[in-house]
Amino acid sequence: MVCTPGDSLAVTRLHARIALVGDFDPGVTAHRAIVQCFARGADCAAFELEPIWVATESIVPGNSEVLKSFSGFWCVPASPYRNTAAALWAIQFAREHDVPFLGTCGGFQHALLEYARNVLGLADAQHAESDPEAALPLLTYLECSLVEAAQQIRVAGDGPFRDAYGADSGMEKYRCRYGLNPKFEHLFKAGPMQIAARSVEGEARGFELRGHRFYLGTLFQPERRALEGELHPIVKAFFGACSK
Repeated sequence: MVCTPGDSLAVTRLHARIALVGDFDPGVTAHRAIVQCFARGADCAAFELEPIWVATESIVPGNSEVLKSFSGFWCVPASPYRNTAAALWAIQFAREHDVPFLGTCGGFQHALLEYARNVLGLADAQHAESDPEAALPLLTYLECSLVEAAQQIRVAGDGPFRDAYGADSGMEKYRCRYGLNPKFEHLFKAGPMQIAARSVEGEARGFELRGHRFYLGTLFQPERRALEGELHPIVKAFFGACSK
């Protein structure tokens, strides 16, 4: 979708404060792209989008006061975060309070980690980036690195991810070395957290949490589409959920 100022709706604009959970770095392409997402989203939406960068060092795990005022949470790329426990707490808050959530790249990885620990009861689940010798490496090195790579994805099944993505497949851009360990993918088959998109080879590339107002994650970086002048449909769907 390409948005122009003429697409703006002449109605009273609502206000949506969206937390960008991560440690902003202007040198990170995805972070610059996220800024552009909000610029393009503002042209298309009937609500005012206010992005608030929330550094992980500013979040106190267990304290929800700094999180209560947000209409949505976007856990952004560029991990490891300065405070991983804080990022996981923000993800947990969004999940438990039915607040719209989008996790891209590192956000995708940490949302799976939070769910494994706090819902599946796997306290030992770890990210190999921070603990290479973990007994339960839920997130591990990809078989093939996807740093500055493009790859086709295929949407699996019918659900919120497909509704947001709006297609059966697509070409997406990445900058990552880690993903869901195939050895532990079976942990997500029985519950509401479902793998909703895969690579052509069958590896997990997106998830959805069914029963939640909006809770999606992508290993790819849909925000990068904004650098090409378009708003990715998943980002657009997230913005729409945050306005309700």
